[in-house]
Amino acid sequence: MDRKKADSWVMDVVVGADLKDKESAINAIWEEAAKEGIYAASIHDLYKARGEGKWDGNTVPAMNLRALTYDLARAIFRSALKINAGAFIFEIARSEMGYTDQKPLEYSTVILAAALREGYKGPVFIQGDHFQVNAKSYREDAKKELDGLKKLIKESLDAGFYNIDIDSSTVVDHTKPDLLEQQKENGALCAELTAYIRSLQPKGVMVSVGGEIGEVGTQNSTPEDLSAFMKVYLDSLPKGAEGISKISVQTGTSHGGTVLADGSIAKVKLDFEVLKNISAACKKEYKMAGSVQHGASTLPESEFHKFPEVDTAEVHLATQFQNMVFDSKFFPADLKKKIYDWLRVEAKSEFKPGMTDDQFFYRCRKKALGPFKKEIMAIADREKISAEIEKTFEFLFDQLKIKDSADLTKKYIKVERSIKKFDLTHDKKAEAFEGDD
Repeated sequence: MDRKKADSWVMDVVVGADLKDKESAINAIWEEAAKEGIYAASIHDLYKARGEGKWDGNTVPAMNLRALTYDLARAIFRSALKINAGAFIFEIARSEMGYTDQKPLEYSTVILAAALREGYKGPVFIQGDHFQVNAKSYREDAKKELDGLKKLIKESLDAGFYNIDIDSSTVVDHTKPDLLEQQKENGALCAELTAYIRSLQPKGVMVSVGGEIGEVGTQNSTPEDLSAFMKVYLDSLPKGAEGISKISVQTGTSHGGTVLADGSIAKVKLDFEVLKNISAACKKEYKMAGSVQHGASTLPESEFHKFPEVDTAEVHLATQFQNMVFDSKFFPADLKKKIYDWLRVEAKSEFKPGMTDDQFFYRCRKKALGPFKKEIMAIADREKISAEIEKTFEFLFDQLKIKDSADLTKKYIKVERSIKKFDLTHDKKAEAFEGDD
């Protein structure tokens, strides 16, 4: 096929107004991707092999693409092809789906289109990041909160998200003196949602599921926290059900970094020993791949080589890619002004006393990505922006040591090769495209 067809299909999927055209474009992308040997896949078996000591030495990057998803995904695939990389993940969080206006089916389809456009072949790992239990909503109405999360899980599985990170760490209660009591609700909820995922996963697919023991921005995690969580989790998991393969921890970072008054990012003291010790416990006690680091993209470049050195299984990267889009010399100045003027009105409640303009815009400009998605996709120099960021992807892939990891994915990953079909014009099926925020 002419790979450039993917460009027009993506525009129909992302900013097209006609639902039938969207449906045709989505099905064309999934069909052509399958013909070329490109499939949405689970990384579970690769992580299971890591937990069993069959391989190590690198850290899998999981990248959240909030804007120019197609262009940045193309840059990622180009970077991967240069070094024969296969162990990398595209992800989007529950909250990001809302403010970027990227529902699961749109996101997965655009990622596959990018692979198709660049001639990448093999499994493509697409992940639901921070499928989070909102603690306040859970306390007010537990059933409603969990029903909403289960609906999102089903929608995402239908869209080829065969990797899902459950985040019920929000209900960890550090006021309790006993670790088991602190992790009780977290472990039980994670087990319930794992079982739900297992009940829906497609035939031939073992969805990769991750848990979380320390909410980003709170106190650092310990091996004892892991032990308490896993005791509750395994006791709560239905007999015979496959469990999680990795665990997210807190090491001292925060999502998006902490912005100073001049707009620069405060230096973070990340405790790499947390990652090392918990990864060791994961492997020794539970045959899991290891620890997962969130909120890392704004760390100094000099830190990234340490992740594979301490056996971090996976690292999540997001905000810095968004920053590079907004701050690129190729991002139109008039569009940026329009976005910032809009934020002054629509996000004024986030402007706190003592906050500078730099801090305000850094904190809230992500909220404009959905409302201005059409204008951002119309930027004439989109490919020049992605070419700038491609250098960062290449740097990260080198530091995380994923060169030749395609050999690992070929060895351990078996993909479900059926061709998915989507019917967006039918109300029930349309939920896969138009799901709740």
